[in-house]
Amino acid sequence: MDLLEGVRVVSFNHFLAGPLAAQILADLGAEVIAVEPPGGAFHRNWAVAGHFVGGQSVNFLSTGRNKRSLAVDVKHPEGRAVVARLLREADVVMENFRPGTMERMGFGHEALRAGNPRLIYAAASGFGSSGPYRDRPGQDLLLQAMSGLAARSGRADGPPTPAGAVVVDQHAAMIYAMAILAALFRRERTGAGRLVEVNLFQAALDLQTEALTAFLNGAPSASPRAPGGIASWFSAGPYGLYATADGHLALSMSPPSTVGAALELPALAAIPENEALLRREEIARLVTERLREQPTAHWLPGLERERIWHAPVADYGDLPDDPQLQHLGAFATLDGATGHPVTLVSHPARYDGQVPAVRLVPQPLGAQTRGILGELGYAPGEIEALRESGAVSWPEGTAA
Repeated sequence: MDLLEGVRVVSFNHFLAGPLAAQILADLGAEVIAVEPPGGAFHRNWAVAGHFVGGQSVNFLSTGRNKRSLAVDVKHPEGRAVVARLLREADVVMENFRPGTMERMGFGHEALRAGNPRLIYAAASGFGSSGPYRDRPGQDLLLQAMSGLAARSGRADGPPTPAGAVVVDQHAAMIYAMAILAALFRRERTGAGRLVEVNLFQAALDLQTEALTAFLNGAPSASPRAPGGIASWFSAGPYGLYATADGHLALSMSPPSTVGAALELPALAAIPENEALLRREEIARLVTERLREQPTAHWLPGLERERIWHAPVADYGDLPDDPQLQHLGAFATLDGATGHPVTLVSHPARYDGQVPAVRLVPQPLGAQTRGILGELGYAPGEIEALRESGAVSWPEGTAA
């Protein structure tokens, strides 16, 4: 994919939101150089579910494709000199340290833009670069708690419920990448760089735009969470998830009368659509009792006949065999950098019908250090001296 061909991105990101945003740009053809300390970035060493594949953490595998790795010690004077030389030709610098960290290293926004006015400097943080929460740690679960997302998820008779995935981080990554693309587009028109800032707190709010707008403008909310199987506090019945005899079904926006016809449930069919919100507890109870009588497959023909939006609830193990996901190429299984096959979640968009290719599987720490230094003008002897001093590193057996 060549949409961002010629754009050099230097990524100081760690954890999830930053590395994922950089991967999106890399998928689109940007040259992304991931700057990592000699011990590796945090996400390289912390594994989701404690799981490593061929020695590579799952967290890193999910965010590391199509990037080159430069292992450099920015605390070492010569290491900082390497980074300074790298940044002179950068189009985008990305970082998601706590505010002030890059400034202390000498690579803050003002210092870099002074030498490179076309630079897009993009920073992601937990709460923003100023304000009373500026120095707080920002982490997905904390933001779900602080933003109302957990309070508004789950059942009314249960506790606040976090999402089963790190949705705030992932949404923040999309905002981060989108904002950088907008700044790059503007630079093409004006020639001027831009400071781009995103934060997890507002990403968590943005995930809830519809619900929050309803609440802030006076929508009634008797409780933070919905009764029975109803999916959300603002939803009418029977919108929600319900157990069947052998699984679960999702019922989307449909009048009670139509669902009643599909389930052959006269009491439900008699409820007018304009009473679906007021009587949602009754609707949820009727649907819950009925669906538990038979397995999921029993109910599907009636739901199809009445053209009700519905779906069996799938788990992760069901997804690789889903025919639509197979058609879309949603997963890619490749030989990993350490010789073990790895399965990655593909880029989620197509361009002229094509999914961006995996040009480079997630790489070992420092795999491209020597090549990048050579491109920056360092002579072979200088490169070896930098390694001997501890300013940079690369794995044994790496080609020059």
